[in-house]
Amino acid sequence: MSQALALTEALIARPSVTPDDAGCLDLLGQRLSAQGFVNERLDSGPDTFRVCNLWSLHTSAVSQAPTLVFAGHTDVVPTGPIDQWTSDPFTPAHRDGKLFGRGASDMKTSIAAMVVAVEEFLQSCPKPAFSIGFLLTSDEEGPALDGTTVVCQALKRRGQRLDWCIVGEPTSVERTGDMIKNGRRGTLSGKLKVKGVQGHIAYPQLARNPIHDLAPVLAEWVATTWDHGNDYFPPTSWQVSNIHAGTGASNVISGECVVDFNFRFSTESTVDSLKTRITEVLDRHGLHYTLDWVLGGMPFLTPKGDFVDVVQGAIQDVQGLQTELSTTGGTSDGRFIAAICPQVIELGPPNASIHKINEHVALADIEPLKNIYRRVLERLQARHAA
Repeated sequence: MSQALALTEALIARPSVTPDDAGCLDLLGQRLSAQGFVNERLDSGPDTFRVCNLWSLHTSAVSQAPTLVFAGHTDVVPTGPIDQWTSDPFTPAHRDGKLFGRGASDMKTSIAAMVVAVEEFLQSCPKPAFSIGFLLTSDEEGPALDGTTVVCQALKRRGQRLDWCIVGEPTSVERTGDMIKNGRRGTLSGKLKVKGVQGHIAYPQLARNPIHDLAPVLAEWVATTWDHGNDYFPPTSWQVSNIHAGTGASNVISGECVVDFNFRFSTESTVDSLKTRITEVLDRHGLHYTLDWVLGGMPFLTPKGDFVDVVQGAIQDVQGLQTELSTTGGTSDGRFIAAICPQVIELGPPNASIHKINEHVALADIEPLKNIYRRVLERLQARHAA
């Protein structure tokens, strides 16, 4: 069994349902410490929702050396009905050339591959021309309030230099390395409450139906082109996730309608511009409303350049693939890291089974992923060695 596979299985065997780390960071910290890393725990949050965070750094002997960070999360989503799994989700199982278990794809394979890649690299290059860091958390699948963002704030306060970061999110489609994320869209959510006047449905002249008031507004928003995107980002999208009104009775006009919606926005739009366009429609239609906003993350982008070239070159070396750059998909902790690190890339195994029953990763994808991470290290060393 390869070292990367063995470590992946050891991590899967720990039931680290968010925010419980279940000892994953202790295991990883021991492996990193053995390679000369200095570990620092930056756990955060209340006792009832304690989040485990690890910042681990191998400092280069070269003065003013740049820093490469590997980032990821040890927490996983809940299993769902265990009786629907073919095997226990926290007992690693092999079937049909695949490794099954919760977190196999998202993202314990990536973390294991990163650690083993660094071990192999340091064995052949014990004094690299750059520092290597690990930023690991157990709060990515949850609220993400006490995880990576807390560590990034601490690193910013102390002036820790970060130059490049690889986040181990499962970004690939068919084969490891066929797609990487060089950015992500921003996410902006709104909770809209439209006020009406409750009344008997037979006397609408004595009531005001907030659903009727809202209907033309929703139609206008659905038909709106928010922007056209650009070379890196698809157009901004707006979607309703939930709508609720009514008392449960069929003869009562509701006094309120609540709508939850979300923007996934490109760099062609701003938070302020999107808010302004939403409220302009509401005001023009004369709705009585309240609207609360939550900014989940700003868009970030690593343009084509040196680091993208290094990662794409490593994938070409190992897999013979011309990797596709993408900014699609949901949010990741890359949004927090991008605030203190100018170049952030997400690279991991295929993502088709993430968060599903019988989550898995192809055994044939594990070793190449480790080799790609190691090749990134080797290419950076070649560029920055004296």
